[in-house]
Amino acid sequence: MSEPTVYLDGLYLPQGEARVPVLDRGFIFGDGVYEVLPVYAGEPFRLAQHLERLERSLRLTAMANPHGREGWERVIREVVRRNGGGDQSVYLQVTRGAARRDHAFPDDTPPTALVMSSPLTPPSAEDLARGAEVISRPDPRWLHCDIKTTSLLPNVLLRQEALEADADEVILVRDGVVTEAATANLFLVRDGRLLTPQQGPHLLPGITRDLVLELAADQGIPAGEAALDRTDLAAADEIWLTSSTREVRPVTRLDGRPVGTGEAGPLWRRLHTAYQACKDRIRAGEAH
Repeated sequence: MSEPTVYLDGLYLPQGEARVPVLDRGFIFGDGVYEVLPVYAGEPFRLAQHLERLERSLRLTAMANPHGREGWERVIREVVRRNGGGDQSVYLQVTRGAARRDHAFPDDTPPTALVMSSPLTPPSAEDLARGAEVISRPDPRWLHCDIKTTSLLPNVLLRQEALEADADEVILVRDGVVTEAATANLFLVRDGRLLTPQQGPHLLPGITRDLVLELAADQGIPAGEAALDRTDLAAADEIWLTSSTREVRPVTRLDGRPVGTGEAGPLWRRLHTAYQACKDRIRAGEAH
């Protein structure tokens, strides 16, 4: 296969030739924000929502936006085209740029903008049937998890802890309240009602999370936000993880114990089918 093409500060380059200065603040401080969005049949999925969230992250970090929405869309589509179209996962990153090492914001320093992509493979039927095994841990992250920042060391450590425990993911609990997973949003089903933790500074406003709530409404499934705790997790009939690249994955074991029947539940099956139909409409060229 040919080397993937990336976009970096106005240039389209082979991935192996893309370079940023050693003093880039993303490298030195983790001073950057990012987005990840799926592409189906060459068509970016929920692009407006992803760009809106990127703009929010930039605004909350007082970082300059190197492109307007039309500019971002042109770059994204060109990266997708140069990498063969089809199904891809597109990664966008903006840092505060390269300047001398000083915690204070630099003056008149242009941001660094990167767009790259990789092939997108949906969860296999076997993985979905098996479901995810997760563990729960105290949430060690900072107080602004609603910003999609590149400063992800706590998430990296949590991911490694999950792997070392032969688990797929970590569900996080802060002061007794369930927030989200280390790399995904969270849903649970209780008595036929679909619940997800309340939005706020302790969790990321997920694009797939919002879509699941929309699809639930279309299906006539009672759904909403709620303050959830460990008791709610233990009593859940179903638990799901949602993200743009992993879609909607059922959790079948939590902290070594079965969730519900220990198998993917009936409400998940309905929402999974609705989600796949939504993707099929994108591939057919319908509006989204």
